[in-house]
Amino acid sequence: MHSPSTIKPKGKRYTYEWYVVVICMLAYVFSFIDRQVLALMIEPIKRDLHLTDTQFSLLHGFAFSLFYAVMGMPIAYLADRFARPRIIATGIALWSIATAACGLSQSFVHMFVSRMSVGVGEAALSPGTYSMIADYFPKEKMGRAIGIYSLGSFIGGGIAFLVGGYVIALLKHASAFTLPVIGEIRAWQLTFFIVGLPGLLVAFVFMLTVRDPARKGLAQDGTGKIRRVAMGDALRFIASHRKTFFCHYIGFSFYAMALYCLMGWTPAFYMRRFGLTPVETGYMLGIVMLIANTTGVFCGGWLNDWLLRRGRADAPMRAAWIGAACMLVPAIAFTQTTRLNASLAWLVAAMFFASFPLPTSAAAMQALAPNQMRAQISAMFLLVSNLIGLGLGTTLVALITDKVFGSPLAVGHSMAVINAVAIVLAVLLLFIGCRQYRSSLDREAREARVTRDVVDARENAPDDIRGIDANRAF
Repeated sequence: MHSPSTIKPKGKRYTYEWYVVVICMLAYVFSFIDRQVLALMIEPIKRDLHLTDTQFSLLHGFAFSLFYAVMGMPIAYLADRFARPRIIATGIALWSIATAACGLSQSFVHMFVSRMSVGVGEAALSPGTYSMIADYFPKEKMGRAIGIYSLGSFIGGGIAFLVGGYVIALLKHASAFTLPVIGEIRAWQLTFFIVGLPGLLVAFVFMLTVRDPARKGLAQDGTGKIRRVAMGDALRFIASHRKTFFCHYIGFSFYAMALYCLMGWTPAFYMRRFGLTPVETGYMLGIVMLIANTTGVFCGGWLNDWLLRRGRADAPMRAAWIGAACMLVPAIAFTQTTRLNASLAWLVAAMFFASFPLPTSAAAMQALAPNQMRAQISAMFLLVSNLIGLGLGTTLVALITDKVFGSPLAVGHSMAVINAVAIVLAVLLLFIGCRQYRSSLDREAREARVTRDVVDARENAPDDIRGIDANRAF
């Protein structure tokens, strides 16, 4: 039973709750600006740091995802036990400083370490945010709330391309700059300072204005008391629903592989295949992401809520496999056409459907997991998703380009291969996962009813019997 303070009156306007969603979205915007701006500056960074496509892919994908994944679980464990806004604000400050540090890089190793630090900071954001949203909103509003938060990823990605393109255009006649204390830096290095340091202001506002919501849906023990959960309990919960989480984690990870393939290598594809400049590419892709991807996130969250209202308990999984199935043809076709306009039209469709999993993957986890485990289960998903989707996916494109086709101009063919395999696997796993997810929800509901019945029987029992039962519980 919820305490009176956690129950919203009917018709209540969730004004403050939506404010929290918006400021979390703003933080997500900055996180994606910081991680995505690297993709637009591929050519000057490769030239100045003497990198191959494979080395650049390690910076863009593996370096970030490695520590994002490794640090996700311990940070999420803290988020499940302590004040989530404080943890998130600290993460925002850390990744902002780390992004600026990328601008000091003079070698592959320096840039690799800085990108790892960006991953550590960003590991604090999404698990804690998903957990707070699940406490702020009822289930029927959660898809939209997570969808709005998820808009930040593509608003940030779009702004990264637009700002990157603008800065490159602004500084195209200046090869180097001299800053106090730091000394001489190149134009691409200055870009990291411009996009990274403003995040410190977001961290400050977040710390001052966001309060931790009361936790709802807490797991109870046999006596009706709130159960203290250790990190191993989250792993055991995942193991008890292993078929569901296998389909969810791996299915959405392959979906993410296609998305990160598009976001990471599309700039290089258009510059190499159609001869566009970095400025033209930045403006063009920035507009595409701001329109197609943000619309896709909203529609993915809306479809999830629409299916829920019609009694589809597996709505998050169902909405995701529908999006993945619709993405397959556009994600391949945009790399194979010889006309720029046709390629862009296919890209818009691919980006739209590529955005469906952001709200649906999170909604599925928050609806199934007990409160004390939500951030940890989200972090485990982000660990798998980033290692497979971002770390492996972007690197496979580079390896196929370098080792199989042997030419940077063939990057479009490499993208088509990875997208085809990843999307087909995502569709199959998410489709199978619908039935497994329904089964897990039913089992959790039955166990919750049994726990409530035991607690109610104990509370209604005579004092002497209640004492005996309490002793047995220990």
